[in-house]
Amino acid sequence: MLFFKKKEIPLSDFFPKGFVDIHSHLLPGIDDGANDIDDSIELIIKMRSYGIKKLITTPHVLGDVYPNTTETILEKLELVKSELIKRNITDIDVSASAEYMIDEQFSLRLENNDILTLKDNFILVEMSYFNAPYNLYDVLFEIQLKGYKPILAHPERYIFYHNNFENFQKLKRAGCLFQLNLLSLTEQYGKGVQNTAKKLVQQNFYDFVGTDTHHKEHLKRLKSIATPKNIKTLEHLIAKNAYFK
Repeated sequence: MLFFKKKEIPLSDFFPKGFVDIHSHLLPGIDDGANDIDDSIELIIKMRSYGIKKLITTPHVLGDVYPNTTETILEKLELVKSELIKRNITDIDVSASAEYMIDEQFSLRLENNDILTLKDNFILVEMSYFNAPYNLYDVLFEIQLKGYKPILAHPERYIFYHNNFENFQKLKRAGCLFQLNLLSLTEQYGKGVQNTAKKLVQQNFYDFVGTDTHHKEHLKRLKSIATPKNIKTLEHLIAKNAYFK
């Protein structure tokens, strides 16, 4: 299956009307995404030009590195929404959830039901890029026992799983949904990630997609995925994001 013919089309033709991006880092000064409010608005306006008008932005919640709380996330969200209104930008719907690192602090949040969902009971989680948590399957079980449905962000980026696809199958059997980073279909994260993403697409492992936008360079590179071949290959998967309207 070929993903990258050079002929590109506008991203506004690639993303269907009603597409919802469920993974991005657009809140100002809160993680490794947008630096300030001007940066946030610039990224959002650029995404709008791509046809993405519904955004569920997902700042990292990661120990002492990004110790974001539900309150700080929602405060930053209100700042962005107020700035959009101030600039008379009224056709974009921005809400916030989080990208939760599966760690000890996440387990405490889970115990206290201190979780920002994407919609209904869906939550976005991630793991370290170095290794999986020793208690990963226990946590996945606890997530579901609490009534939530885990969506694992960018499984293709966990290099420690690349040599044994049984690991991905095991995660799916454990009730874990998969979210593809669209940029993983480029060389943004390296050839190994790109090849794994292609294989997972081919084997129909993914449930949803996201841009995982952090900065302008991500949005520049995103244009390269907009080809007729990719539309044909990914349209059924991209359409699933409409659930989050």
